[in-house]
Amino acid sequence: MAYSAEDVKRLRELTAAGMLDCKKALDEAEGDFDKAVEIIRVKGQKGVTKREGRATSNGLVTAKAEGDLGVMLELNCETDFVAKGERFQELADELLNHLVAVKIAELPAFLASKLASGKTVQERVDEGNATLGEKIEIKRISVLTGSPVALYLHKTSPDLPAQVGVLVQLKNAAAEAGRDIAQHIAAFAPQYVSRDQVPADLIETERRLAEETARNEGKPEASISKIVEGRVTGFVKEVSLLEQAFAKDAKKTVQQILDEAKTAVSAFNRFRVGQ
Repeated sequence: MAYSAEDVKRLRELTAAGMLDCKKALDEAEGDFDKAVEIIRVKGQKGVTKREGRATSNGLVTAKAEGDLGVMLELNCETDFVAKGERFQELADELLNHLVAVKIAELPAFLASKLASGKTVQERVDEGNATLGEKIEIKRISVLTGSPVALYLHKTSPDLPAQVGVLVQLKNAAAEAGRDIAQHIAAFAPQYVSRDQVPADLIETERRLAEETARNEGKPEASISKIVEGRVTGFVKEVSLLEQAFAKDAKKTVQQILDEAKTAVSAFNRFRVGQ
């Protein structure tokens, strides 16, 4: 059975396989379109295991926030070419909508949960892996519930989907301040909400390194203690959201912006593709 260039195009659109693979599948299927689709999917599934060890440093971050619910998901792939593709982005949307529905915060449990089709999330990801011809994986998810959630997604390049995503959970609704804080977090990447959350062992490590650095710099013994404490204080301010200088007004801290909006940050999550 003969096939046309239009058949090749349609097969590419349906399966996301390369042109050469589509031609080979149609040749093997002797022009039978449905059989060619099966051939590509079978070959794609065989390639899933081979791709397991590959790095997935590209992809996207997608998220939704409405009222007291915010969810976010990072879907990774191998190349930016696939990340730009409609099929990859449609898969991300499908998985995000499922996350909104099930509100499962633990990744293993989310991967094991079932979509409306009856397939598990992992099976759906493996299917995408097969059809797109690259290793596809969900790197991480976030679910915040119980109080208002603000959202910010950032594109690092105009031709790519969002590469940075932030969810911020507030104690009281403050839409404008919430979005501003989410943008700030995207830019300055704090690690903790407040200094109280910074692990004691991390502070002690920073104190030890600061002392070693001061001694290596030949600082006077009498001033080392003061220098060390100053550097530790600077480190804590750098990693604590509330003590950072606010991105839109460096004369104010994030804490001051929240106080003015009569709200507070309960939690936040920041995803950046590849980090």
